Amino acid sequence: MPYILKERRNAVLRDGPDNSGELNYALTLVIRSYLQRHGKRYATMNDIVGALDSCKAEFQRRVVAPYEDTKIKENGDCY
Repeated sequence: MPYILKERRNAVLRDGPDNSGELNYALTLVIRSYLQRHGKRYATMNDIVGALDSCKAEFQRRVVAPYEDTKIKENGDCY
């Protein structure tokens, strides 16, 4: 669990995270909620890990890779 200030926890839920620790906190809350509703079973944990992996892969493909392509054009390729 990411350890953020107790004073920030409600703000993170209300306004969204301001840094990586708060982002981790928000994602952790969603994961914990899913785990509590579906029970601590292999299938549930597999659902969570699979969703996180797929989310990461899609973010990489849709956001990170195009950004990197733009930076290659701007700054030149190093390969």
